[in-house]
Amino acid sequence: MSTDQADLARTFATDERHPALLRELAALGDVRRYRKGTILLHEADVGDSLFVVLAGQVKVFCTDANGKEITFGVFGAGEYFGEMALDGGPRSASVITLQPTACALVTRSTLLAFIAQRPEFALELLSKVIRRLRMATTSARNLAFIDVYGRLTGCLQSLATPQADGTRRIEERITHQEIASRAGCSREMVSRILKDLENGGYLRIQERRIVLVKKLPLRW
Repeated sequence: MSTDQADLARTFATDERHPALLRELAALGDVRRYRKGTILLHEADVGDSLFVVLAGQVKVFCTDANGKEITFGVFGAGEYFGEMALDGGPRSASVITLQPTACALVTRSTLLAFIAQRPEFALELLSKVIRRLRMATTSARNLAFIDVYGRLTGCLQSLATPQADGTRRIEERITHQEIASRAGCSREMVSRILKDLENGGYLRIQERRIVLVKKLPLRW
């Protein structure tokens, strides 16, 4: 491990914003750095490592034969992914870095040894899997029962954070294609709806970020 990687691992290990057990587990992994746009996992590949994000941001997604993409989540420091393949099965989704990212790679054997020493982490791991399964179930239900406008506005509102002036702002500089991937619709539909909402005074674009000026209408 290089000096830079060792420093990063020590910084993460002492950052109390992250759960203590996760910091202990990350310390057992092999620290690696990746450039923006690096594919870390390919859907259907077989793997036996869990990735703990030490710094940066990654996107978990799937694509179909026509190239249509659905985003399952965006994770930053203190999150982990790859746990679904620890049963020896194929990866259930692909993962790409959205910015320069560092991860601690923990092998299956290391994880099992850690759980043997700290069995309480097994409950944390199970809870994480259950939360992500619920998210996947919600996404599937939304795709089946909620129209495009409802999914799009739900996505915007989940990403936005309240501001002092009463507005809500999406801090991430998210593209129309990225919104489409998360909402399960086309980029053209996203552009059309956002333009209508902007013309109606419901949102504005400020410094390439979306600001929700007032409550979005229930119907479009």
